[in-house]
Amino acid sequence: MAAWQTRVHALAAARNAVILAHNYQAPIIQDVAHHVGDSLALSRIAATSDAETIVFAGVHFMAETAKLLSPAKRVLIPDQAAGCSLADTINADQLRAWKAEHPGAVVVSYVNTTAEVKAETDVCCTSSNAVDVVRSIPEDREILFLPDQFLGAHVRRATGRTNIHVWLGECHVHADISPSDLVESVRANPAADLYVHPECGCTTSALWLAESGELPAARTHVLSTGGMLDHARRETSRQVLVATEIGMLHQLRKANPTTDFQPVNPKAACPFMKMTTPEKLEACLGDPSLTRGYEVDVPADVAARARQAVERMVAIGNPGSGE
Repeated sequence: MAAWQTRVHALAAARNAVILAHNYQAPIIQDVAHHVGDSLALSRIAATSDAETIVFAGVHFMAETAKLLSPAKRVLIPDQAAGCSLADTINADQLRAWKAEHPGAVVVSYVNTTAEVKAETDVCCTSSNAVDVVRSIPEDREILFLPDQFLGAHVRRATGRTNIHVWLGECHVHADISPSDLVESVRANPAADLYVHPECGCTTSALWLAESGELPAARTHVLSTGGMLDHARRETSRQVLVATEIGMLHQLRKANPTTDFQPVNPKAACPFMKMTTPEKLEACLGDPSLTRGYEVDVPADVAARARQAVERMVAIGNPGSGE
């Protein structure tokens, strides 16, 4: 694959393009990218890059976010059909109807949403700053939190607020990392630490295990993908169980080769993330006159309103990790 990587880098240089790969991409895609990370961090890196073209190896809403933050740049995605089961749980019409049922409520949208949904949002949040964003809203204001029900439940627990209405959406991959998967993994590996993404259906069980003492609280960590990577760099435990999409293991193992990172559910692979193949990535970087089918754009009026929701989040404080 060395020859393929050389070709891809040569095409990127010729097109003045920067290649971004999400943590959940296949290892071969991660290894050829100029930058690997979560969607928001990657989009912010691209916005400061001198590159004229952004190639986003991820899912569609991520490429849209890159376009929001780099409106003058060309944004390409290797497969336009790479969607997101979480983002697809709510559209702009559904959000407008929900807002009509709760006039005056503040809409907080996770970054894992389409640009059209962000345009109907008051302020965005990431998995690492969702609690801070909600705490910045006056306690007497109702909140509509969307679209992830598990992240919403985590925010409710952390803030103690009872006036948060949570959309019943979920990432199918994270939802399938079940409480039983978690309990079985912890009991089979009693000396291991635990990293759990707040989108997971097993987050409550992880906290219960910590509260019961079966897994010491000091070894139980609810973290965004960026938080997992930061924690992995200073990890001293011999083994860590990881509850998130399995593509994340590649970056964790690179960050800390001395710790044994194992998935709570080894089948937790996102089919949309794996739609980016070496062949598609190379084709995406081909002759610019032939690659219009890879381009992602956002209507100017939608982009302007969506960008405001992201900027309000940044104004509250460090947005940290996107997912």
